[in-house]
Amino acid sequence: MTETTPELLLEKEARLADWCRAHGSVLVGFSGGVDSAYLACVAVDALGSDHVLAVIGRSASYPEAQWARAREVAATFDIPVLEVNTDEMSDPRYAANPVNRCYFCKNELWGRLTPVAEERGLAVIVDGTNADDRSDHRPGRQAARERGVESPLAELGFTKDDIRSLSKRRGIQTWSQPSSPCLSSRLPYGTAVTPERLQRVERAEAALRALGITGNLRVRYFGEMARVELDAPVLEVWQAGVRRAQLERAVREAGFAEVEVDPRGFRSGNLNVLAGVTSPGDGAT
Repeated sequence: MTETTPELLLEKEARLADWCRAHGSVLVGFSGGVDSAYLACVAVDALGSDHVLAVIGRSASYPEAQWARAREVAATFDIPVLEVNTDEMSDPRYAANPVNRCYFCKNELWGRLTPVAEERGLAVIVDGTNADDRSDHRPGRQAARERGVESPLAELGFTKDDIRSLSKRRGIQTWSQPSSPCLSSRLPYGTAVTPERLQRVERAEAALRALGITGNLRVRYFGEMARVELDAPVLEVWQAGVRRAQLERAVREAGFAEVEVDPRGFRSGNLNVLAGVTSPGDGAT
């Protein structure tokens, strides 16, 4: 395997800047995650703030903490931001939570953003999909393709590690943050998505963060029972004794009657595996 040196990473970033300049102006689907934050920062550097618009789609499935990070990045790097409300929750196909739930979510998002780009004369809509995402179960990519959304990070071969390294170099505060898919990903496929269920999950995860839990964290929704997944090193600290009691109390106070801490720890794409959509290690939820 060829080592990705700092010089090669900077060459890759230069190609991304050239890609942006070749299009002249961009609308960035801006979640405040690692990928979209980096993409928006490079776009502003390459084109200037007058030719970039980062759009945040707000809905019940979008965590408040991620919104705060998105606004912080935008303020720090002079990224123009527009917030639009999306209404995927009203789509019964989305609310039923099928294995292609993300398609209906992204179709709603890009459907809202396309007229914004047209009204403001922005040449292209882009998302933060990276090269690693191509191997994941991501039905939302189909919606992006149907709407003509471009994915320059994936197109130019940026991996998640590349993006983290370059974000750290730029001082983007998201460089080390864990991946955080939408809150609906905490519900097993076939379990109806409702605002109340998403709020319960969000409260539980926020309470665990408030306790000082770091790294990857998922509170999986199973009715009155919450299954908590933590990174292995963190799990060792929180799986027994006083800290385990604190963890369980925090989750119960968020609205769950029962709490289970998964002894296998955090596993990306766990619900996809349980549903038979992917093999272990392939998913992203």
